[in-house]
Amino acid sequence: MSIKKYLSPINPDELGYRPTENATTIGEKVKAYIPNTNPPAIHKDGLVILGVGEDRGAELNAGCGTAPNEIRRYLYQLALPTDDTDITDLGNIVLGQTADDTYYAVAEVVQAVIGKGGTLILLGGSQDLTFAIYKGYERLNRIHNITTIDARFDLEDNDEITSRTWLRNIIMQSPNYLFFHANIGYQTYFVGQRYVDLMDELKFDAYRLGDVQTYIERAEALIRNADIVSVDLCSVRQSDAPGHGAPSPHGLYGEELCQMMRFAGLSDKTHCLGLFEVNPLYDIHGQTTHMVAQALWYFIEGFFGRKHDNPLVYPESCVHYLVPLEQMGMDIHFYKSKTGDRWWVHVPCNNVDLQNLYSPQLMLPCTYADYRQCMEGGNVPELWWRYYRRLNVPTATLSD
Repeated sequence: MSIKKYLSPINPDELGYRPTENATTIGEKVKAYIPNTNPPAIHKDGLVILGVGEDRGAELNAGCGTAPNEIRRYLYQLALPTDDTDITDLGNIVLGQTADDTYYAVAEVVQAVIGKGGTLILLGGSQDLTFAIYKGYERLNRIHNITTIDARFDLEDNDEITSRTWLRNIIMQSPNYLFFHANIGYQTYFVGQRYVDLMDELKFDAYRLGDVQTYIERAEALIRNADIVSVDLCSVRQSDAPGHGAPSPHGLYGEELCQMMRFAGLSDKTHCLGLFEVNPLYDIHGQTTHMVAQALWYFIEGFFGRKHDNPLVYPESCVHYLVPLEQMGMDIHFYKSKTGDRWWVHVPCNNVDLQNLYSPQLMLPCTYADYRQCMEGGNVPELWWRYYRRLNVPTATLSD
């Protein structure tokens, strides 16, 4: 499948970098699609950057489509986190006549990159582009998890796909390839109790801003569980990221976003990161685009330092702990990485057909505190229960 027709090259001179042999910055090392060349090859286990300046679905944030090249301008000036990198930049998606046309093109590129074993960084544009990423995974017939870092749930009741409705539109797809969704950093005054209850009915997980900032290890586990991580800039407070059409005085600190991006980079499971809603029209001296570029640097550092310790793929990399729970009539299986303080818990599935279908999702990232809670108090983690019910108990739908 040729994706060249969907791509527009980038001009290194306009971004202030030029590839060199003795590369010391990301921009000097990256293999980019530039004018008068063909798009560079996508490599297995390589990192691929794609810009998508689509913002017709943006709510209160028109202009965020100008962000991709502005983010690149700062990202490519940063020092290489390691000399051993394989980074490709496919340039920018040629915008379609409609937003749906752009979604189609993005899905084609996602299918090509993920299908070849690459990992994609998508620079938006508005967050409804997560719907296009989903469509790419759908084409690959891949059941997957999406974790969002967002002050809102984006479940508003509207059939039109926008930055506030894209998740609802994903859930309404049939057949559906989304297994699990988790939100990190929601702010209750933006979502209301109705949508908090809906997330619970759907057996999804949601993690309030205050809880994230108190116990960031839980956020690490939720990010490590994601195939796709989708970031809305509105999750970051205005003082750290003013470049948004409707910023909030409260939210994550820039340092916390950087930490979460490193979590995503280190995750063997995460193969697509989307950064959305950055709006240079409202930025102050490049503060927001510079902060986002540094957050991406942490993702890149984590990506090229992956531990390859997922017990489902690398069973020899972990120590197995068995916790018998007599009151439940079952044993709970925990796994701890031999190379770091990362834990997983296995979730059983009573349906053989579903067990085969969802096998990559049955190894659930958790924390040491979850293990201690189960071993000492006989209580399985709350997220384990959500997974278990999702696999073994019928789930509510938006049409119920």
